[in-house]
Amino acid sequence: MRSSLSEPIDFEVIWSSLPEPAMILDKKNQFLALNSAAELFLFSSQASLVGKPLKTFTGDSSRLIDVIEQSRKNGSWLAEYGVELSWRDRPTSMVDLQAAPIHERPGEMLLLIHPRSIAEKMDRTLVHRGAARSVIGMAAMLAHEIKNPLAGISGAAQLLEMSADENDRELTTLIREEAARVEAILEQVDQFGDVRPPARSPVNIHDILDQAKRSAAAGYASHVRFKEEYDPSLPMTVGDGTQLMQVIQNLLKNAAEAAPKAGGVISLSTAYRTGVKISIGGGKRESLPLHVTITDNGPGVPEDLKPNIFDPFVTSKSKGTGLGLALVSKVIADHGGVVECESEPGKTSFRLLLPQWKEPKTPLLERLTRKSREATS
Repeated sequence: MRSSLSEPIDFEVIWSSLPEPAMILDKKNQFLALNSAAELFLFSSQASLVGKPLKTFTGDSSRLIDVIEQSRKNGSWLAEYGVELSWRDRPTSMVDLQAAPIHERPGEMLLLIHPRSIAEKMDRTLVHRGAARSVIGMAAMLAHEIKNPLAGISGAAQLLEMSADENDRELTTLIREEAARVEAILEQVDQFGDVRPPARSPVNIHDILDQAKRSAAAGYASHVRFKEEYDPSLPMTVGDGTQLMQVIQNLLKNAAEAAPKAGGVISLSTAYRTGVKISIGGGKRESLPLHVTITDNGPGVPEDLKPNIFDPFVTSKSKGTGLGLALVSKVIADHGGVVECESEPGKTSFRLLLPQWKEPKTPLLERLTRKSREATS
């Protein structure tokens, strides 16, 4: 049967267009080729990897190499799901693997990597939105039932302090400080009650980062050294600049608290990377090409907290509320984005994936009116 295609298939185009990481290895498991999705996933270019052994990046005992060798030995494709992929200079990630021998080129193997993180992040974002709705009801009750008597307690302590001796003044000061701490917690909880969609205007994320960094360096992050690696051509994102500033400040505060007192480093980076999209309903999908990453060199997130790090009231801090990261997740979700965390001892990264600002389309009536005026002028 004759093909209905008028042009021959360009397999190079298909290879580069594959949405998931794919690579070809020779009989010694050295890189022969990678598609663009693999370069993005591994944060490495094809030119820097070709000719290098896979084990240089995964180690000799990697399950990834076991899957490849088993497929090569059996002469048939092999799939394995839920594999922990360890890669040099990168935190461990969960992936699904498929390996298949290329029979026309004996010894060579095709490896496909299916990252599981994006689907899990989408599910997690929906869970966080549901959790935020639960907190909303509690926030209204707390604001009404606690804030007013709390103000009375703080005021009474202040009055007592005016006539108290030095020993009693320590107690009244403690009362006022603890009352202020509870009020700050209530204000954080109150923010979950704002169900209005964020403002949609162009936001320069570099301006946000710069302002937040200068504020942090003058206060709670004065003990750390900042490193910056920005993409100068990064376009505007869309959203509410005030809310995004709050997100960055929350992440910087967490990073500063995690970084060691001596030798603490916080790295700020931005990048433009295509390929990540989420569904926004109505069959439409939103691209999230703007990536903002904040990394610290602290001890890392405890393993038992990693799966729930963005849930309300989950925290490793003795005096933490567990609301900071939950609020970050809610705000970013409200902006149509995704927040992710990768952590290991000595390196914790929070990455924001944000949409790009697009100029609103001119209404049809306005366009027709403009054309009419141009025609008559």
